[in-house]
Amino acid sequence: MRSILRILGTARELWPYYVGIIGTSLAMAATTLSIPFILKAATDYVVAASRGQTSGISTAIWLAAALLAADLVNSLLTNVGGYLGDTMAVKLRAALSGKYFAKLLSLPQKYFDGELTGTVINRLSRSITETANFLNMFANSLFQMVLTVIAILAITAYYSWPMAVLLTVIFPLFMWLTTRTSARWQVLEAEKNHEFDVAGGRFAEVIGQIRVVKSFVQERRELTKFNGHYNQTILTTQHQSRYWHTMDTTRRAALNVIFFGVFAILFVQTARGNFTIGVMVLLIQMVNMTRQPVFSMSFLVDSSQRAIAGSRDFFTVMAELAEADTLPAVQARADDGGRGPAGIEFDAVSFGYPGGADVLSEVAFSIRQGEHVAFVGESGGGKTTLVSLLLRLYTPSLGAIRIAGTDITDLALDDLRADIGVVFQDPSLFSGTISENIAYATPDASVEAIMAAGRAANAHDFISTFAQGYDSQIGERGLKLSGGQKQRIAVARAILKDAPILILDEATSSLDSKSERLVQEGLEHLMTDRTTLIIAHRLSTISSVDRIITLKDGRVDEIGTPEELAATSGIYAELLALQASATKKDRKRLQAFDIRG
Repeated sequence: MRSILRILGTARELWPYYVGIIGTSLAMAATTLSIPFILKAATDYVVAASRGQTSGISTAIWLAAALLAADLVNSLLTNVGGYLGDTMAVKLRAALSGKYFAKLLSLPQKYFDGELTGTVINRLSRSITETANFLNMFANSLFQMVLTVIAILAITAYYSWPMAVLLTVIFPLFMWLTTRTSARWQVLEAEKNHEFDVAGGRFAEVIGQIRVVKSFVQERRELTKFNGHYNQTILTTQHQSRYWHTMDTTRRAALNVIFFGVFAILFVQTARGNFTIGVMVLLIQMVNMTRQPVFSMSFLVDSSQRAIAGSRDFFTVMAELAEADTLPAVQARADDGGRGPAGIEFDAVSFGYPGGADVLSEVAFSIRQGEHVAFVGESGGGKTTLVSLLLRLYTPSLGAIRIAGTDITDLALDDLRADIGVVFQDPSLFSGTISENIAYATPDASVEAIMAAGRAANAHDFISTFAQGYDSQIGERGLKLSGGQKQRIAVARAILKDAPILILDEATSSLDSKSERLVQEGLEHLMTDRTTLIIAHRLSTISSVDRIITLKDGRVDEIGTPEELAATSGIYAELLALQASATKKDRKRLQAFDIRG
């Protein structure tokens, strides 16, 4: 239950709802408890009237009216409390979801490297939904029920302490038996949640890459694997439910024995004349009001266990160190719009991904401000890793990276990344309009600025052919656009960002010749007066840069102009020779560099 209280504590802004729910619960408990007392008075009055000890019907009418008033007030309070509980639950869900999303956005790249997207989404849906649902039920019924039970025990003790003792024993006995059940239940619930997470993660992957699945005719295999995970949850649930309900039968049997003792005392005491008929009716009402929450407790405990399990997953994610928490605190700069091209220096940088060997070893080079530099090396040789380190998605294990002479660890992350524009091989567009995607980094950009960026990226002409123009919806990941069209939108996005440093990470590698030419024209406009790092898969792109840096086995092999490196026996010269060759062996060797000529 501590984790549930932590959940409530994370949404302190909802305290007016908490107070309102407590207030209505107290009032509901009072009206609920008043009904047995009214029935007691009515019973005693009717019994007395039947014996001729009193006359008239006005008192009976007033007692019936009092019963009606209690019922009406109770109905009103129930619905007011229900409204507050429903609103509190959805606000809590919104607050927790927002905090979860904010936390995910703050986490370093390495966290996502080890998690499936679908798994991350499934945790949000399961953990927060189950917790919010439990708290909704708690607000609408459980809290009021607990208050009512406490009052019932106090009233019962006034009339018969042995009955109160027996009723009191029910709750610790039930909770003790439930606790013995809970440990095993939690283990099984964790196993079930794991299967749900894996299935959800794979589901998101398959839907996101449905074209690949269909083209390789793997629908049946994916469905079989998906169903396999859910079938395992069925087996686990059957085991879990069989165990839970076996124990629940034991719990209920123990409670039935205790209620036998309670009713035996009540009937005997009434038969001996210690209780009037009205008091007996009152106490029967009290006992029955106790029976319902006790027998409902197994369901409530089951729901709370799910909420607790879900909240643990939530707090596990929330306990992850945010990206900013692992970095030195740096003052963000005031944005004066005075950014210009900046030089870049890698000083003996080494880096390896967790659990693997170093991808880069003592990499050292300098790029002058405004210079265009291409990186060449075999696939997997660390070219893209250089980009990730420059963006501080990862931190070098050794060495330093400087921009304009300043170590990037001395720059605020937002400032660093604001100064870098990136065009990836995968355009990575979002659902929405063309305009929204171009203005993704600058959401306040004017329509004129967006269209200017579209023209500069050679995208305006094809955008104008759409009925809605820049307001056209492009679908998830831009599925309504061709590869060349998506890439030109990505170039326009980088143009509008207007960052002094530009990274082109294989930006034209997957395009046909016509699309490449159009995109390349946009890139040349984008590269003007910008320090540019190019990871290229086209020799035509590499040949136009100021310098080339070749990487071999994670180290810098050569640095020079295209003309200088063409005259050596290094990687670039080898690439030129391989491109000129028509042999199958040389073409295969060329593929190792992912070079397409």
